[in-house]
Amino acid sequence: MKIRTKLLVYFASILLLLILLFFVREQSNDKVMELYHEHIEYFFLLNEMTKTTNQTFQALQIYVHEPLGENLQHYQEGKERLLQLQHGFQEQEKEGISKKNVLNMMTSFLEQTEQTVEGVTNLDIQEYSLYLQEAERTSSYIHEKTLDMINTELTNYQELSVLIDEKVTNTKKMGMAIIMAIIILSILFALWFSNGITRTIERLTKAAQDISTGRYTGKDVVVSQKDELYFLTKTFNEMKRNILESVSEIEEKARLAQLLKEMELKSLQNQINPHFLFNTLNTISKTSYIEGAERTSDLISAVSTLLRYNIGNLDRQTTLKDEVKIIKEYFFIQKARFRDRVEFSENVDPACLSTPIPCLTLQPIIENAFIHGIEGMAEGAKIEIHIYHKARMVCIDVIDNGVGMDQETIDRLLSKEEESEFSLSKKGSGHSTGIGMKNVMDRLKLFDKESTFTISSRIGEGTKVSIRLRSIQDRGDTL
Repeated sequence: MKIRTKLLVYFASILLLLILLFFVREQSNDKVMELYHEHIEYFFLLNEMTKTTNQTFQALQIYVHEPLGENLQHYQEGKERLLQLQHGFQEQEKEGISKKNVLNMMTSFLEQTEQTVEGVTNLDIQEYSLYLQEAERTSSYIHEKTLDMINTELTNYQELSVLIDEKVTNTKKMGMAIIMAIIILSILFALWFSNGITRTIERLTKAAQDISTGRYTGKDVVVSQKDELYFLTKTFNEMKRNILESVSEIEEKARLAQLLKEMELKSLQNQINPHFLFNTLNTISKTSYIEGAERTSDLISAVSTLLRYNIGNLDRQTTLKDEVKIIKEYFFIQKARFRDRVEFSENVDPACLSTPIPCLTLQPIIENAFIHGIEGMAEGAKIEIHIYHKARMVCIDVIDNGVGMDQETIDRLLSKEEESEFSLSKKGSGHSTGIGMKNVMDRLKLFDKESTFTISSRIGEGTKVSIRLRSIQDRGDTL
């Protein structure tokens, strides 16, 4: 979960708890206010009923003493008001005998007042006097009964107020509990969140300090949660691995550079005034040609070309065309030595000759084929070289039908010990370069990381050395 998501979830949780607290408190307050208004309205209704009953009776008395239309109108207004209050009181949710008694008394009071008005209209003094007294007595009963009901409701309301106070107290306690829960959760979240960040930063800092002191082989920094720090840590680990690979590559290049320096030193040690040697060989070649010894002249010219190519800078880049040309000169020299005992054949695709390749790659392979493969054969010795395109790669195969070798010898040829223990042990048996297979393989790998160098052989069946290089199109190089 990302850090941003964590913060959003945290603040959303806090907001939800606050809304819950506010909702609970509002619900409690609304319930209290509802109960309060319900009782207040009931009290007001009872009080208004008593007050209106008295006013209606007083208006009736005035009308009895002064039967005027204006007084009758006042009585009728009081009567209508009392009917409305009776209807409102009847719709109240409260039920009981007291309520029914009050309603019945109000009905009786209104009937008595109507009979009193009727008696006044009929000028029946005895009738309206009787009903007026009954109405007065009923009005007193209504007044007393409503007062009793108010006292009873006040007593009940006092008990209810205690329950309401308890509920309000519980609501306050619940609110405090929610607030404390928010505080505790905030503290726990802050500790968890900060520890998750600082722990990762401390690990990254320690790993960076190790890298600054040159220790690149430490364990990767591990982060369990996939947030922004996880991706930062992943990038840091990849950077450390890339640095380690770069350091290894630099060390390998330095080792190969040292190897080239040593080989150049060996080449220099074998030189005795090269210009003098080349000039002397050219002079002997021209003299042989003038005297009619053309084969001798060609042989000396081949030796001169071979030596000039070999004593150059080993770090230079050349092409397959130049390498093939040199091994032809080498074969010409060896042919003069072995005559019909050895046969050389080539199958070269001209389209591959422009492929770049390190200097002195093929000649050491051919030399090994001669020295370790066919040199001891009395007849029928053969060395083949095939250069062709296959699967967007330039393929070079050097094949001989010599004595072959076992897997242990192959491994030794390709190992670090090969140059010191194997090739150099044959130092005086015909090598012109003094360069071993390991040197060729290392320079090829430095030249093209995707190149391959393999040896396949069987005792008595010959040896095959295969090189695979990327073509110019795939490498994007230019000569």
